[in-house]
Amino acid sequence: MPKADIHPEWYPEAKVFCNGKEVMTVGSTKPQLNIDVWSGNHPFYTGTQKIIDTEGRVERFLRKYGMSSESETTEAEGDAEA
Repeated sequence: MPKADIHPEWYPEAKVFCNGKEVMTVGSTKPQLNIDVWSGNHPFYTGTQKIIDTEGRVERFLRKYGMSSESETTEAEGDAEA
């Protein structure tokens, strides 16, 4: 049995909201939780993750470790020369 008056109030049915929609119910010390990202809208979990190439870093990495095909390398070099 927990000691009296030292523990925060526990809400076993706290509602979790993301973008104004209720996404789940959890136990928490707050009755309502507002979040920005959860597994239902995170690109990693939804499969919509995109690699953002900043300043050719992805191509440079692929060339460095020999992971790109010759056609990709010649296309990239042809674009750089134009």
